[in-house]
Amino acid sequence: MNLTRHIIGISLGIVLCAGVGFAAEPAEVEKFVKARIEIGEMMTNYFQGGERFKEGQRPSPEQMREMGVDINAKLGKLLGQYDLTVEDYRRRSPEVFADEAAVKRYLNEHQDLKARYDALPMDRMGRGGSGRGY
Repeated sequence: MNLTRHIIGISLGIVLCAGVGFAAEPAEVEKFVKARIEIGEMMTNYFQGGERFKEGQRPSPEQMREMGVDINAKLGKLLGQYDLTVEDYRRRSPEVFADEAAVKRYLNEHQDLKARYDALPMDRMGRGGSGRGY
């Protein structure tokens, strides 16, 4: 389980970097919140059960590279639904999510999405203590 957390952390660190931004437009907030929810669910499913490696066993550097390529391909496809690239998402999401009031307002207006958003692992979403997230 600990290995899974490390892999998720590394993978998620690839996706986002921290940043400070300005007020985001409602359409941008909607797009990025929906993308974050789908990314979080995808990553949770990707590592669910820790079946890729035995407990306590670390993946080889080659396996880590393969996982990175696989994750980036899946992210690219997922983000394409929102007319975003992985690079666009990495660059803009810290700015969009820095407007916490806009994100909370959007989620409060869409309770179905709020439930999915709140169900994501907080410590790996950039909302917890790790500082990383998607």
